Amino acid sequence: MSVSAANDPGSDSQRVAILGASDKPDRYAHKAFTMLREHGHRPVPVHPRLEEIEGVAVVADLGEIEGGIDTLTLYVNPGISEPLAEEIIGLRPGRVIFNPGTESDALAAMLEDAGIPSLEACTLVMLSTGQF
Repeated sequence: MSVSAANDPGSDSQRVAILGASDKPDRYAHKAFTMLREHGHRPVPVHPRLEEIEGVAVVADLGEIEGGIDTLTLYVNPGISEPLAEEIIGLRPGRVIFNPGTESDALAAMLEDAGIPSLEACTLVMLSTGQF
């Protein structure tokens, strides 16, 4: 069973939280937002100072997300993500992707202890190669 099957039977569409979302087109987090939509996924952008990205409402923090999240993709450094470990674990995403520059052995260990799979990968590459 795919991760998304739990939330949307019969669909490959995933609900994907983007921690460190950006409204700046040159940022990788924004490119991921755009590519996720192009591939039929439902991004949930997370950023404390943005209200919307291309008409999609942005939540200020992980605690504001309602409903299940199939994938959490990280676009923040460990100095930001590690203090959010309890919120991330509380969100219970199906998996967490550490994009290049976001890797954290400490957070990965906490996720593993909580039974949440994680991987060091690039969301953009995964989408481009059909591995998402």
